[in-house]
Parts: sequence; structure tokens; C-alpha cells
Amino acid sequence: MKIYITCLLFIFTQILNAQFLEKQKDLLLNKGYFNFYYSEDKDEIYLEVDNLDSEFLYVHSLATGLGSNDIGLDRGQIGDGVVVKFQRAGNKLLLVQPNQRYRAITDNSLEKRSVEQAFAKSVLFGFPIKEEKSGKFIIDLTPFLLQDTHGIINRLKNQKEGTYSIDKSKSALSMDRTKAFPKNIEFEALITYKGIPKGDTIGSVAPNSQLLTVIQHHSFVELPDDGYKKREFDPRGGSIYISYMDYATPVQEPIMKRYSIRHRLEKKDPTKEISEAKEPIIYYLDPGTPEPVRTALLEGARWWNQAYEAIGFKDAFQVKMLPPDADPMDLRYNVIQWVHRSTRGWSYGASVVDPRTGEILKGHVSLGSLRIRQDFLIAQALLNQPFKDNDEAYDPMLGMALARIRQLSAHEVGHTIGFAHNFAASTSGRASVMDYPHPTIRLKDGKIDISDAYDTKIGSWDKVTVAYSYSEFEKNTNEKQELNKILDKAYQSGLRFISDSDARPQGGAHELAHLWDNGKSATQELDNVLKVRETAIRNFSIDNIRTNEPYSVLEDVFVPLYFFHRYQTEAAVKLIGGLNYNYAIKGDDQNIVEIVAANKQKDALKQILQTLTPETLAIPEDKLKLFPPRAFGYHRTRESFKGKTGVGFDAISAAATASDMTLSLLLHPERASRLIQQKALNQNQLGLIEVLDELITLTFKTKTKNNYHKEIQNIIRNNMLKHLISLNINKNTYPQVNAISYMKIIEIKEYLNGLSIGDPQMKSYKNYYIKQINDFLEHPDQFKVLSSPKIPDGSPIGSFRCGL
Repeated sequence: MKIYITCLLFIFTQILNAQFLEKQKDLLLNKGYFNFYYSEDKDEIYLEVDNLDSEFLYVHSLATGLGSNDIGLDRGQIGDGVVVKFQRAGNKLLLVQPNQRYRAITDNSLEKRSVEQAFAKSVLFGFPIKEEKSGKFIIDLTPFLLQDTHGIINRLKNQKEGTYSIDKSKSALSMDRTKAFPKNIEFEALITYKGIPKGDTIGSVAPNSQLLTVIQHHSFVELPDDGYKKREFDPRGGSIYISYMDYATPVQEPIMKRYSIRHRLEKKDPTKEISEAKEPIIYYLDPGTPEPVRTALLEGARWWNQAYEAIGFKDAFQVKMLPPDADPMDLRYNVIQWVHRSTRGWSYGASVVDPRTGEILKGHVSLGSLRIRQDFLIAQALLNQPFKDNDEAYDPMLGMALARIRQLSAHEVGHTIGFAHNFAASTSGRASVMDYPHPTIRLKDGKIDISDAYDTKIGSWDKVTVAYSYSEFEKNTNEKQELNKILDKAYQSGLRFISDSDARPQGGAHELAHLWDNGKSATQELDNVLKVRETAIRNFSIDNIRTNEPYSVLEDVFVPLYFFHRYQTEAAVKLIGGLNYNYAIKGDDQNIVEIVAANKQKDALKQILQTLTPETLAIPEDKLKLFPPRAFGYHRTRESFKGKTGVGFDAISAAATASDMTLSLLLHPERASRLIQQKALNQNQLGLIEVLDELITLTFKTKTKNNYHKEIQNIIRNNMLKHLISLNINKNTYPQVNAISYMKIIEIKEYLNGLSIGDPQMKSYKNYYIKQINDFLEHPDQFKVLSSPKIPDGSPIGSFRCGL
């Protein structure tokens, strides 16, 4: 009797479940990879699941953004791409994400299961079954689509922008770009977040900072077939990679597996030296991009075809305009988007990658639209009186800015086809678009020449990376040997590959790898940059802006010129305590690691010290007359000079900021420790004592007669003293660094005590420095580094590959 009652309940439940769709009004059926129904009456989407335990790819992204570089939630931003599958659990379907980090690649099902059971998986959502019929399940997908999947709430909270939550009453499905296709389905939802903002950033981009509305995109995509062949990652090859642990690996072999990410590319006729591709790699440009930027982006992105042609592919890499009816978030399209923000910010290239293999399924480039204006501004500042006779004489500036945009397009597309930054490329004659290029400016006959500011083609290193990642080899060929030949040939020709972490300025040590540098020698190029800067500042005048523009605009133009030396200074500083090394492997002939030669370090120090002199840092007095208090409606921004003189222009704080930058790099704790070690290994090397002696002589012991320069020098002295004390109390250095810096602090005090100064103002400075030292000596634990005015934003561009 009990069994009979259970059967009746089961049958009754099945009848009810089978009637769910029939009860809905005016359902709109969309047939595709998954079939789904839309109920306009309820604003709900019902998904039909007919293949449990079948893996597919799930990707979330933002179709619309907040428009703030600081917050970093941009239109077109790609989120995670993860493998998922539906599994039944009682009256629910669970959307399960298997653990791809730990695997057992084997035919032994029990071995696979043991690894699966050893590590956690993630259930992304649970869906009550609304209807079950003939092996098909109907679930309500709406709650899943209306989640904060992209993590906007946490992003705003972590950045202290406010506490927000989803306002369901103001959220809805967005059906314009919700579509079904044979191999993918695309959903969009309009989501409104309500909350109280804490900062000013949201208020600067949202019409109502308490209500933020964006459109979130979701893609369910069929995974590729097993025809893709993984390519082994090599640290010398310049490719981005995926990695996982394979527990089926024999004990004598590495358990960690690494594979380069790349698009699938195969020749139609592998027997031919040059062949078309079975399926070319096609990128589509956002039709919302205006001219002349549109043409520049198309041209720059197409440079990559030069590299594919070099390995025997004809027209394998193409760039077209996105069709008007296409959705840029559709996983079927590789897209270059022109993204607007309220302030200048980063550009980046992201890829949706099959996490099982490393196959790139979609490349998505986001280019900040305000970036081109910064390059225009740099050219405007450098040129001699560009608007003297004609306010429309902007062609040289626009030409340089567009040249940069071509390179930027190639750079960001490079990330999306699988390539990492190469920050050593600039030492080999612009060998890669994957470097960060500062404009190459030269003096010709005493005049500034910007005609060769940026490259016009793909680089020789880029051809190497394409060859490594995309070359096809004949059957029975030893692929590893052929790939090694490609990299060995590149190294023997003088090409080098050094990527992100080794190129960063703070504490960075590589002799060749720098951000935003130029030239084979960082020291020689710094000398050139300082001469260019000096010439441009001398020529700077009211004719660097257009007629009828307020003088306040002239100050904005002057900012990137004044700090024009900042990036080459970073590059030269890295030679101090520097190293020269490669991502060498056993069996190749690459240099492993060596200390930068003593003469190079000493030459670099000599040149760097020029950035700490009043002659370099003092804005000429005749130029100061060009910078009045800001005009009404033309307030200072994050890219303006920061000062302490109220409405008046603060020339001394400009010098404080510039000198603080150099000293913070030169007296970085890790650099100081390296100097100790290098001197211990070779007494001919530059040591920390020599560096500090040179700095103290320049800053404290060098005298100047010009009163304006005296004040500049005093602000430099103040920065020198605070960085020296900061180095002394740093706990992450060798104790030798603490000891030497302590000794030099005492030497400065003794030197100051021995000075006889009649000028009351200069005497007050002397007493102040001595007091600073005495306070530090008595209470070192209470010492706090007072920061100089923050250096304005200034990177000519920025690049970031999501996931780089």
C-alpha cells in the first residue's frame, strides 16, 4: 500500500511538470545550441536541457560599462570562461564547474575519478526542474541571468566606492541581443545596483550615483572538437600559457603541464610552402569607431598578417568591419572595441580560452578612446610653436597620434592571439609591437623631429612568436627540435624576450627590459631625452595652444613635456645594481645571468644624477609667466601639476615630484641590497656607498647662486634625506644597507653642523634638516615618510591582458 501511494505521487508530479510550458502565455521559442523560451508576460527565460553531463563553455561579460578607468568595469569586458555541465540532483539541475586545475589525462576511468574526488568542484547554480518530458528538462534560467555574476558589487566595495546590491524591481532581461545559434546561445540582462556611493568616482560617471545600471552578457558555447593540437609552452617563446597538474604523469616526468594559448590555424594544403588557411583568423572592428582612428586601427591590426605570411599562411589573419547586425559580445566574433571612459585609462586585450587545451575561442580588444589625445598632447608640447600662424595646423600632431594608435591596435591584438609583452624588444630596433613604445624623438639640426616617433610594421620578434606558436610541421617531424631551432635562431640574431615582472621599475633589475623606453642603451637614450626635453621647454610658448584657448590649457600641455624624461629615467635606473639574464633552459646557448658591467652602472648613475639638478628641474622663469591661476571652468585634473600654493602655479612642487620619482627608484631597498652583494662579489663594481656619496655630494654639497635654484635644490635635499632615512629603517634589506645608510645620515648631520651660513633663510633649512635627523635618531620608530605631490598620470598607453 505504501509503495502504491508513492507511485501515484510520482505520476501526479510528472503530469504537473509536463504541463509547465503549456500554462505559459505567448512563449517565444528560440532554437539553437540550447533551445529556450521567452515569456514576455513574466519576463522569464526557460531553458531546455536535453543532454545532462555534457560539458560546454560558459562565459560572462559586460555589454555596457560604468565608464570609469579607476573602477575598471568597461563596456566589452570579458569575464571568466569556464567549462560547466548540467547534472541532476533530485528535483534540481545543478550547473557544475569541474576542477580543471587538477586532472588525470588517462583512459583509466578510476584514476580520473580519484583525482576528481580529491579536489573540490563548484556548483554555480541550482535550478528547480519545472518540467520533465522525454528526457528533456525545463528550468527557469532567469534568476541565474539576473545575478551579479561579473562581481560588480565586490568590485565597488573593495575599491571603497560604496555598498551596493541588486535592485530586482529595476532589473530585467534584455532581449535585443539574446539569441540562439547552432553552436552558442547568448543572453543579456539589464541589472540595476542600488546603494550609497562613498567616493566621487561614481558620481562623475553615473547620472544617479545611487542607481547604477549595466547590461550583463552570458554565453553558453559548444566546446571545440578534439582536432586542436596543444603546443608545449617554452618560457623563451613569448607566448601566454595555461597550466594544470596531470596526476597521470609518470613519476619521472614533470606533473605541471604548460601549453601556449593560440587560435586554431591549419593550412588548406599542408604540402604547399604557402597556403590559405582552412579557417582564417578574422578580427572585426567596432563600427562605432570614428575616422581617422578607424582606418588607423584597421591598418595596425593587419600588420599581424605579415608574421603569418612569413610562416607560409596566405591571408590567414584578416581584419574587417563588424557587420551592423552582429553583437560584439557574441563568442563567434573576435572584436576590437573602441571604449569610452571619463578619464584616460588602460587599453587591453583579453581572450576566451578553452581551459582544457589553451585554444583561443575569442579575442576581444578594448582600446581606450582618450589615449589618442594624450599622444596628440605630447606632440603638441614637443613641437616649436605649432599654432603660431594657423590654428588648424594640427596635422603633425595628429599624424604622430595616429601612428601610435596603429601600434596600439597591433599590440592589443597581439595579446588576444596569444602573446605576452616583450619589454626587451626596444633594444633591438623596435623588434616587437608587444613592447611599450615611448615616442622616438630626435634632434635634427637643433630642431625636434617627430617623424619617426612610432614603427610602421610588425617586428622581427613578433614573427618569431608567431612562428613558435603557429608553425605547422610535416608528419614524423620532431616538433620540439623544430621549435628550438626557431628560438635559437632568434637569440643568435640578437633578439631577446623579457616580460612583465622583470621590466617593472620599482626594484626591477634587468639591464634591457623596461617600460616606455627606447634605444639600445638606456643611458644614452636618457641623455637624448633630456636634450629633447630641454629644447622643447626652451621653445615652449603661447603658440603651443590655439587662439581663444585660456592660458590654463597651456599648463596642461606643459605637464607631459616637463615629465617627458620619467620613463627613460626608470630604464636607466635599472642598470644600477642591475642584471642581464634570460629565461634560459638547459641545452640552449643563452646567457643565464650576469651582473651589469661596472662601467655601465657608473655611466648610468652619472646620467641619472642629471635628473636631480636644479638646472634640469627648475621650470625657466620666463615660462612661469605663462601659467596663471586656473581659468573659470578649467579646473585642474588628475593629469595636472599637484601643488601647495593654492591657486598659484607651484613650480617648486613640480621639482619635488620629479626628484622624488628618481630618488624612490634609485634608493629602492632591493636595489640597495643588490649593490651590497655585487660589490662583495667584485670590488670593482659600483657599491651602495659610492651611490650615496654621489647623491650626497650632488644634493647637499653642491652650491648654487640663483635663489630660485636654491629653493629647488632644497626641495631635492629634503627628498634625499627622507629616502635615505626610509632606507635605513626598512626591514626588508640587508642589515648592511641599514648600517651604511645610518652612517651616511650621520655624515650629513656632521657636514651640516660644520657649515657656517649667514643667510637666515638658508640657516633655517640647515637647522630643519638637523632637527629631522635628530628626531629620527631619537625616535626611529615614529619616523614617517612624507610624500611629495603625486606624479600626474602619464603613460603614453597602457596594456593589460586579462587573465595579462
